[in-house]
Amino acid sequence: MPTAINDKLVSWASDLDSGTVRQAEKTARLPIVEGHVALMPDAHVGLGATVGSVIPTRGAVIPAAVGVDIGCGMVAAELDLCAADLPDDLGPLLGRIADVVPAGVGKGHDDVSRAADKWLSAHRPATELSTARSVKAAKQFGTLGSGNHFVEVCLDERDRVWVVLHSGSRGIGNQLAQAHISTAKRLAKDLQLRLEDPDLAYFVEGTPEFEAYLADMLWAQDYARANRDQMVERALREVVAFVGAGRETARINCHHNFTQREVHDGVELWITRKGAIAAGVDDLGVIPGSMGTGTFIVRGKGSAASWRSCSHGAGRRHSRSQAKKLFSGEDLAAQMAGKVWLADRADALVDEIPSAYKDIDQVMADQADLVEVQHTLHQVLNYKGT
Repeated sequence: MPTAINDKLVSWASDLDSGTVRQAEKTARLPIVEGHVALMPDAHVGLGATVGSVIPTRGAVIPAAVGVDIGCGMVAAELDLCAADLPDDLGPLLGRIADVVPAGVGKGHDDVSRAADKWLSAHRPATELSTARSVKAAKQFGTLGSGNHFVEVCLDERDRVWVVLHSGSRGIGNQLAQAHISTAKRLAKDLQLRLEDPDLAYFVEGTPEFEAYLADMLWAQDYARANRDQMVERALREVVAFVGAGRETARINCHHNFTQREVHDGVELWITRKGAIAAGVDDLGVIPGSMGTGTFIVRGKGSAASWRSCSHGAGRRHSRSQAKKLFSGEDLAAQMAGKVWLADRADALVDEIPSAYKDIDQVMADQADLVEVQHTLHQVLNYKGT
């Protein structure tokens, strides 16, 4: 259940540090914020704005609150396969998925796929892209990225097989976001806006800058969703070919870094979810824990107090730099026991160790009033980029 920190900030997090509260309070004090900022159970300090926050604004949008990975989110696909259908050794499947879904910083396909060419020919951002940027966006279409992005093969409580994937708008989304954030900061300085943090610079609805950002942001969100669909379809084909049977029976694809216009209590607002997913009545969502813990398929309850939102994951307890100091590759290997993963890259992946994240079971308990759990998944295979 929520706790009112003050009249402008409400939290669902039982595990919440003072730095996160201070950052969120700065956002909540903005004159464009309508009502209160909602902190989800996974809230922690983020770049630009608090990760795990829901920010309702009237007549304006904060580009840094959406973030630099516009449209980052989750896709989960269920198959008509069960645990008994999977071979005992999933190692070769890990290699097959890695072959068709490139991962890592700046990584892309060697050539532009027909799917990428078709999608990008039909969808263009407002910002004119150079030839080099267009080619890179095309080659990164259908690629994972790095950090906490992943592909997993999971089993649910019924032993049904799922493919779960986390990724966003790749390099092109980052480049578009950075350009608009810089423009917002410059405008704020020119207008002498008194901001507690330069990253809270915003665009006012009706201005050319707002319209340009909105067009690029919506394009990047669509790119991110299509990117996830492309990857999960590639991964599904590999699973089916590896097993020798199976077909997809359901798919959920949801953003958790985005903004959209919504009506709340009869008022039209921009709802920015920075590390949060939409959880309106009957909305289906995907909430992962970490590379060694469970993922939850949820159905929203439509809480008005949370702006019809819920957490996007477990949320970090330790920053990447802290995790590298606190844990070793051996620690990660111990926490990944029994799973198929890139064990030879343990030292490079240690900042993603499950212990660097909050307890996902506590996160889910904290938001029992926001979502109903439909399925609980645990991974048997994890693939990440470094």
